[in-house]
Amino acid sequence: MTFVDDKAVITGIGQSQIGRRIGRSGIDLALEATERAVAHAGLSFDDIDGVASYPGPVAAEGGFVGATTHDVRDAFGLKTTWHVSGVETSGQIGTLLDAAAAIASGRAKHVLCFRSVWEATAQASGRAAALTQKATRASGHAEFRLPFGAASPANWIGMYAQRYMYEFGLTREQLGKLVINARRNAGLNPNAIYRTPMTMDDYLSARMISTPMGLYDCDVPCDGATAIILSRREETAGLPHPPITIEAAGAALYERHTWDQRTDFTTMAAHDAAASMWDSTDLTPADVDFATLYDGFSYLCSQWIEALGFADHGKVGQFLDEEGHYALDGTLPINPHGGQLSAGRLHGYGFLHEACTQLWREAGDRQIKKDVSVAAVGIGGGPEAGSMLLTLDA
Repeated sequence: MTFVDDKAVITGIGQSQIGRRIGRSGIDLALEATERAVAHAGLSFDDIDGVASYPGPVAAEGGFVGATTHDVRDAFGLKTTWHVSGVETSGQIGTLLDAAAAIASGRAKHVLCFRSVWEATAQASGRAAALTQKATRASGHAEFRLPFGAASPANWIGMYAQRYMYEFGLTREQLGKLVINARRNAGLNPNAIYRTPMTMDDYLSARMISTPMGLYDCDVPCDGATAIILSRREETAGLPHPPITIEAAGAALYERHTWDQRTDFTTMAAHDAAASMWDSTDLTPADVDFATLYDGFSYLCSQWIEALGFADHGKVGQFLDEEGHYALDGTLPINPHGGQLSAGRLHGYGFLHEACTQLWREAGDRQIKKDVSVAAVGIGGGPEAGSMLLTLDA
């Protein structure tokens, strides 16, 4: 049985202009992506009766919240029967999975799901506020990190990566191959932020950010928005694209929602999400044609490779050594668009957009040459993760 009984499918996608410090607000970008997604799906705004977004109106560093659900609803005058936003979800696509469930239960017919960021413009005047703010007393999870100088996810993920390296021998050079592959793919993506080829010397000689994470292990803040249209299957007759089915989804979290109290520090929530996804389908990792995997940091992408079963636990380094596994013309192409490491940090939704683009064969020069009909999508890092298995209807 497919996810939500085969009732919710993807019918359209859209992205705004993407760039560094382009001077446009997150709302402006969200509206542009929305207009393009609705048109791509062959729908009108009168058809849209649901809206879902991440993360909602939360306190965050500049540009992280580009637009809220109500910003977009009100701008287009949408008459909705259902809407949602929030951060306590299975990664950035958690509210999209909620939207699919809402469609399956009959609460909506066509749901707009979006993510908008404008961090590059918002933080152009200096470093992220989260790293420069002064506080007399740290609270929440910060009280266990800020006193030790660990203010950034780069610090937290760096420690996870060091543990995996210690346990299993993963090397910086192996992570570097993943980074270089992303840059190579981005060279074929006209919307990517960084397209200039990268060598291993370039990668290894870049300044360190938080050992073992160097500059190119970290994704690229940018401005941009992505929108996805989910529809009830019986409402798709006459639409321009064959529906993309959510064959399976994973949203499990088996341990505490924390960066520093997992039982096994060589795993993350990605392992929980992926395990629950495979438990709900007859497909296996061998059936997957390509994957779009979250790479907010290079190590996160390597965790998704392992979590989804493309490499055995502890063996991801050997997988990365063989670039024929994951190159654009390889047996399992990974992040054909360049991922967040080179194409820009659209904070998760960009991976889902690329998976759909490839399945609909609309990727231009970076289109995977072999026929592709099954995609694995893994989004999130640390204690937050969600995964999807997408199939193209014949």
